[in-house]
Amino acid sequence: MTTSLLPPDFADWLRLREPADAAARSAELLDEVRRRLPADRPLVVHDLGSGTGSMARWLAPRLPGPQRWVLHERDADLLARAAGDLVAADGSPVTVLTRGSDITRLRAADLADAHLVTASALLDMLTAEEIERTVAACAGHPTLFAITVVGRVRFTPADPLDAEFEAAFNAHQRRTDGGRALLGPDAVDATVAAFRRRGVGVRTRPSPWRLGPEQAALTTAWLAGWLDAAVEERPELAGVVDGYRERRLAQAAAGRLRVVLDHADLLAG
Repeated sequence: MTTSLLPPDFADWLRLREPADAAARSAELLDEVRRRLPADRPLVVHDLGSGTGSMARWLAPRLPGPQRWVLHERDADLLARAAGDLVAADGSPVTVLTRGSDITRLRAADLADAHLVTASALLDMLTAEEIERTVAACAGHPTLFAITVVGRVRFTPADPLDAEFEAAFNAHQRRTDGGRALLGPDAVDATVAAFRRRGVGVRTRPSPWRLGPEQAALTTAWLAGWLDAAVEERPELAGVVDGYRERRLAQAAAGRLRVVLDHADLLAG
């Protein structure tokens, strides 16, 4: 959930971004995950806020099997589309279970059988209290949280308005929504601190999206949500957003626009 204003069909957005997420996730932390998992038993992996199961599709084939994945997601429509046929790195079977869960309310007992807990594009949409509860539930297990925005976007070519739209979007990510004060770009630091307060070591690594001409459809969809959120937060930007959007879309259509959208992955435990 990198952005808060997404295409009307959220499953389409998840499908569109899945290749960029897969390319961005940290290979270094994946190697560390492999070293920490038991080799003498079937792996049990709990995936929080799983959406349609993109994390399982990426990670299961990169780990030995057999494996059992438990996908936690409160949106029944997304769960209905989850995962698909998966095979572990060594050809062993992968089974997938789905649970209609509010991941902000999970307890340690809900994850008791996990050898690994994962999530992707989740943390920036949580509050400080929800981060604390999630970390408390995960703290006894290796935990890989991938693709969390950190508030930095770099465009080539640059535009004088880039910084204004970035600041407005980041403020929108930190908004209070229905009484929930979202952490947005502060979520990684908050999560690291929450694990460390519990004596759990954490490593972080960058996992940027690198969008060029081959990802023009994703760039266009992401840009629409980014700009809409920025203008919602700072309505005075409405007077300049159309010109900015037109410049950026023209550059994308010409194959000249490149965007680096910074994220971070973290591995705890």
